[in-house]
Amino acid sequence: VLNRRCVEAAVMTGLALNCSINKKSLFDRKHYFYADLPAGYQITQQRVPIAVNGTLSYSLYIDNKMSQMVTKTVRIKQIQLEQDSGKSLHDDTRSQTLVDLNRAGVGLMEVVMEPDMCCGEEAAAAVRELQLILQTLGSSQAVMAEGQLRVDANVSVHHPGEPYGVRTEVKNINSIRFLAKAVDYEIERQIEELENGGTILNETRAFDSKLGCTVPMRDKEGKQDYRFMPEPNLPPLILYDTKSLPANINHQQVVNIDWIHERLPDLPSVKRAKLVELYGILPEHSFTLVNEDGLTEFFENVVNQTQMKPKKVIGWILKDLLGYLKQHSLTVKESPVSSVLLADLLNLLENKHLPSLLILIFQVLAELWKGEGKSPLEIVKEKKLELIQDQKELEQICQEVIDGQENE
Repeated sequence: VLNRRCVEAAVMTGLALNCSINKKSLFDRKHYFYADLPAGYQITQQRVPIAVNGTLSYSLYIDNKMSQMVTKTVRIKQIQLEQDSGKSLHDDTRSQTLVDLNRAGVGLMEVVMEPDMCCGEEAAAAVRELQLILQTLGSSQAVMAEGQLRVDANVSVHHPGEPYGVRTEVKNINSIRFLAKAVDYEIERQIEELENGGTILNETRAFDSKLGCTVPMRDKEGKQDYRFMPEPNLPPLILYDTKSLPANINHQQVVNIDWIHERLPDLPSVKRAKLVELYGILPEHSFTLVNEDGLTEFFENVVNQTQMKPKKVIGWILKDLLGYLKQHSLTVKESPVSSVLLADLLNLLENKHLPSLLILIFQVLAELWKGEGKSPLEIVKEKKLELIQDQKELEQICQEVIDGQENE
């Protein structure tokens, strides 16, 4: 039975990726035998998928310089609906393979990109942007570690001006960091193999994160005959727009493309532009805010509760708070230093209750990090870090210092 929510999510994703939505798409059976496919076939969209011909724009830093960014575009060939397979679990120590069939048959959306990327860094940046878009739309939570988003990377090498070389497919990559490493390793492996007079096999490989390399899984040895045939249990999928919507139809029984388009949320690119315009921050800072889950809300909460200018606030968050979090392998949502506490600390600095000396500020942050419920003001007073503004008090301190040095 076709899942309405899956269809809506696919249409929403297609629109967000600038695709053309096919008002009529077809389902096919793809026959093959594998242990994780108990039915012996997979329902997919081989001939006419739900969406085609889109684009995904993504940005990355040049030579890891935060101040130099370049925006690139990868073409989206198609988006198709299909069934997920099971999961093979290989136990090398016992020389056995177990099969987890819990997700077999569950609806899956596959986004197929054209070969427009040339290194692991570009592939990682594109997938990260796709991940953010999926999370913004609600199409998927897209947590790679939990299998909600998986990547198959097809890699080939060739000399400029020559046809593409034989490709290998690195299957089921479950981390953006591993994706970059797998692609770069596979590029170097293929170049080395060809330069040594070898040949590249059209095979499926896996990325071993412990060894940092790809390893063969199975070869493809020519084109497989999947014996595609129309899926007999699913009729053609018909979608509508406002113009083609029949009169007197039950709206619960159809999917209206225009209705979905009107309700698309702000995509990550729009969110970044709004942050730059509203707060006057640098474009590269807007990328960090949007890319880190929960960081935009944290930043805006701090800005709304402090007199400090947004440009200064972003500096404290990106340089100091994120540094603390990464040091302790925590996310913003797990931080013991809440947006309220950080705003209180910044207000102490802005109102000159605390000297703007990093060593003193780090003392306060370290105390806040303990999560003992103390406010920044309580910590400042307890540790006697306040900025002294009383002239008589300062003169008394100076006199005491001078008197203590009389005998030297």
